[in-house]
Amino acid sequence: MKKYRILCFGDSLTWGFDPDKRTRIDEDERWTGALQNLLGEGYKIIEEGQNGRTIATDDPAEGEKNGLKYIIPCIESQNPLDLMILMLGGNDLKRKFSYASMDIAGEMQIFLEKVQAYNRFRMNDHMKILLVSPPIIGENAENSWLADCFDFKNCVKVSSELADWYKQLADMYGCYFLDAAKVAEVSPSDGVHFDAENHMKLAKAIYELLVKEGIVK
Repeated sequence: MKKYRILCFGDSLTWGFDPDKRTRIDEDERWTGALQNLLGEGYKIIEEGQNGRTIATDDPAEGEKNGLKYIIPCIESQNPLDLMILMLGGNDLKRKFSYASMDIAGEMQIFLEKVQAYNRFRMNDHMKILLVSPPIIGENAENSWLADCFDFKNCVKVSSELADWYKQLADMYGCYFLDAAKVAEVSPSDGVHFDAENHMKLAKAIYELLVKEGIVK
């Protein structure tokens, strides 16, 4: 049976970084695995999460983290694809980048422009895109071990502004949209990552949106 193929492209929130154990959350407890279980056998979830991945910024301290540079090879290696679920932007909030929300939105616009151009000319505009804006980063995280990497007070402000920008981009580029901040919260253990409970909340919200929009049955 031909399966409906869904590429989940993101950062550590998609990879499943555990904020307490600092390892990887079990497959069925990650939002990607939970979504696979909700969808059932007719669907194939393809996990493409990478810790530290940015939208379009090179990170000389961490190496190959630029999502824009990898996305087309990734699509080509995983084709055929019916849907891409895209959630990036959290790592672009790091202190060393000092980005405003408009800067991060500008990166995402470049990213979507590249993907949709490829989609139109190489995939006959077949692949649908669900753009997910990141959760609020940095809430109740004063004692986080990631405080050196993130200015959490500023992160709360900037990340809370991203949903409006991402919604505009989704409308501009013909994408579906979900605001992760409305359905899930990061753990106060580190202020950046989901625990298993919030992975499940995100999975259910994505599943409900896909059903509502008639993307899946």
